[in-house]
Amino acid sequence: MAHLELINVSLDFGTGDEKNQILKNINLNVKRGEFVAILGFSGAGKTSLISMIAGLTMPTSGSISFSGKRVTGPTADKGVVFQNYSLMPWLTVYGNIELAVDSAFKDRNKSQRAQQVEKYINMVGLSHAKDRLPHELSGGMRQRVAVARALSIEPDILLLDEPLSALDALTRAKLQDELDRIRENDKKTVILITNDVDEALLLADRVIPLTPAPAATLGDEFVVNIARPRVRSLMSENAEFVKLRAGITNFLIDAEKQVNSGTQKTQKNLPDYQPIDLTKLPKAYAKIARPQYQLDRYMEFSNITKVYPTPKGPLTVVEGFELKIKKGEFITLIGHSGCGKSTVLDMAAGLTPITSGGVILDGREVATTGPDRAVVFQAPSLMPWLSAAENVALGVDRVYPQANKPERQEIVEYYLELVGLGDAIHKRAADLSNGMRQRVGIARAFALSPKLLLLDEPFGMLDSLTRWTLQQVLMDVWSRTKVTAICVTHDVDEAILLADRCVMMTNGPRAKIGNIMTVDMQRPRRRKDLVNHPQYYEYRKELLTFLEDYEHGDPANKQNNNQNKTAA
Repeated sequence: MAHLELINVSLDFGTGDEKNQILKNINLNVKRGEFVAILGFSGAGKTSLISMIAGLTMPTSGSISFSGKRVTGPTADKGVVFQNYSLMPWLTVYGNIELAVDSAFKDRNKSQRAQQVEKYINMVGLSHAKDRLPHELSGGMRQRVAVARALSIEPDILLLDEPLSALDALTRAKLQDELDRIRENDKKTVILITNDVDEALLLADRVIPLTPAPAATLGDEFVVNIARPRVRSLMSENAEFVKLRAGITNFLIDAEKQVNSGTQKTQKNLPDYQPIDLTKLPKAYAKIARPQYQLDRYMEFSNITKVYPTPKGPLTVVEGFELKIKKGEFITLIGHSGCGKSTVLDMAAGLTPITSGGVILDGREVATTGPDRAVVFQAPSLMPWLSAAENVALGVDRVYPQANKPERQEIVEYYLELVGLGDAIHKRAADLSNGMRQRVGIARAFALSPKLLLLDEPFGMLDSLTRWTLQQVLMDVWSRTKVTAICVTHDVDEAILLADRCVMMTNGPRAKIGNIMTVDMQRPRRRKDLVNHPQYYEYRKELLTFLEDYEHGDPANKQNNNQNKTAA
């Protein structure tokens, strides 16, 4: 008998003309002790699905059974972990877990309940922080509390709704390992909702994609016949992993393409107006000869160092950063959180003063900000009360003063249509989704016709499947402009997809370039081409090996410390 069974489950919101079918004919059969991962795009109904299994939402039609009984409401035998932690802010780590234990085990005495709380605090490695309040914890630690709380009631099934999606890559990897240990030790039935293909393949026995909205349903099933334990750094060398990863990726891309097949592409031509050179030297300097840039060093970081004053003395974040970039080259900067990637980008943008060294762009030293360098941040920083077009026009009006208003409007509309927002030009930024707002940010950056495009983890706040879409949007727009670009990322696949060269940074303090990898892959690139490229997994292994070597700091520093200890 199935431990969990869904038969023709559908979910609708609204009625009549306002009716919106979220999920349609979901059929799922899960055995006891099985780990199933369900992948899906944003808005496909993943959270609604987990809520129905948990008994928090009732299906419009169909049935859900757990342990042979129909699910009619929430019960203690189903433990749920959501993306947003949902901790009581006034209770400590211990208090949050104690609340769940006291509710689930009223028949146990106080000592037994205390032992239960301590057991699960220790299981997730938070014994040192059990007296802290949630606001005193990192995001990863808060999610550990949520996992411990769900496990502490000893549920028969663990329901995980994108529990790690808001975390940085390193913290996410640690909690993935935590979930795998729990699966091994407790033999729980687990349903994991995720948007990360690698995470699904690392943890699950089966991976089932959910088709895009509306009326999403379960697609092809992928059985993961990869022996455990699954070592993250070795997965890329596993033929079954490579095959499954390509199969799932292609399924998701094809499913989204089918939904978007009716979308009209822009037919506009970009008006023939050159932006004003706001960095032009005063007339008094017009007779002074200006050196022409060289194609192979259009941009140059010359021995860049950045030092911040702190109460404990000067802190050198970046030291001796040296890099020459060709005109039209796309560079990705990759490294662990806190290694100085964004600091390098900020210095190139003129947002952060340089302690020593210099940045040269097109023959001039960067001293301050300017529209010749367009920046796209993780959050797009739009004016929420302005429309998408008005947000883009803020920059266009400044750099195209010689064009009249209708001509400038053409430029705005051209780039908004290019990023797929032709139908949302006049929508307020506040009414757009996160992904749509980031599209506006990308359109605004390209509309400036900059000499340099700087991207600081531009898709870091988005789920990985939405990132796929926007990465492709970025590539399509970039291919028309060939603007010199630098993109900070911690996503290995993103780094390879976008770059001509991947620049790997060592951990801070005193971060520098640790390695540079040339990506010899033909453009234009598509994610489908990426996963099938003969060198792709070699590139991936090189980046993952570098990141793994620096996971706990700079190996060179450790070696020096060990040598110093030996000498002492």
